[in-house]
Amino acid sequence: MLNVLGITFPIFAVIAVGYATTARGLFKPGDMRVLGAYVLNIAMPALMFSAVATRDLSQIIVPGYLGAYALATLTTMAIGYVVTAALGGSFGGGPARRALGSLGMAMPNSAFVGYPVLLLSFPDIAGSILAMNFLVENFLALPVALAVAELSRPTEGKSIFRILGGILWQVLTRPFIVALLLGLLVSVSGIPLPEPVTRGLSLVAGSAAAVALVVIGGTLFGLPMQGNKGLAGLVAAGKLLLHPAIAALVVLLLPLGLGPDLGTALILTCAMPMVAIYAILAQPFGHDGMASIALLLATTASFVTITALLAILL
Repeated sequence: MLNVLGITFPIFAVIAVGYATTARGLFKPGDMRVLGAYVLNIAMPALMFSAVATRDLSQIIVPGYLGAYALATLTTMAIGYVVTAALGGSFGGGPARRALGSLGMAMPNSAFVGYPVLLLSFPDIAGSILAMNFLVENFLALPVALAVAELSRPTEGKSIFRILGGILWQVLTRPFIVALLLGLLVSVSGIPLPEPVTRGLSLVAGSAAAVALVVIGGTLFGLPMQGNKGLAGLVAAGKLLLHPAIAALVVLLLPLGLGPDLGTALILTCAMPMVAIYAILAQPFGHDGMASIALLLATTASFVTITALLAILL
């Protein structure tokens, strides 16, 4: 058990530091946006490029893992959408609320929480896992949920293809996705990176995990807590319990040849709390309060659930 706490305690202790320093005024909430922008636009792209460009393509693209993660994620989203629709009332709402609820259940915080956990659990494959997670999350889960949510609003003559094209363009222009794709090109080309370049990338990439955890903690302070608490609790439970349970069933029942490390990494990935920008994604649809409550519930409760899961899996 001490070995498991050796993984989870440092991670959530740093999250607590981020929360406490923001609550005490050492950092302002606006500072967290700056630090978060550094992680997403500088540190994470450096990590992505370095992790992908310095590995063989077979280590980065594992079809069994990608298929298993995509299946677990889409299944969780479908169940979340159907359940919230069946519950109706304040749970179901319209298609946008159901789409955002299902997104919260199925899109983990792979960058800010998942990567630090995997870095301590499986340091040799953590970078590759993060790259594959980003592919599924940004090219599948997020576009599907946002497309359903967008289509629930007046489209002003926009076709579904134009809406999907706009979402895809937003994905492709994100710095860490650009870095991931460039890294894939370098990996395929087989051109070795000069040592000064790899050292520089490693220096910047090494800051990603620690700064990201501080940002998570600082972001949790001051979140708007006015929203549908029942739906928020359902979303948090779906994220921490349903998503990893579906992933475990996929690993156990389907002959994907993942092996113990990749299978465990997949289940752990799906057990992470939802993506840190969940409330921001929900804001244009008027559900940022619900998303904020769900994010706070899932992030705080995940210390217990992730610790318990690690004790079972490792």
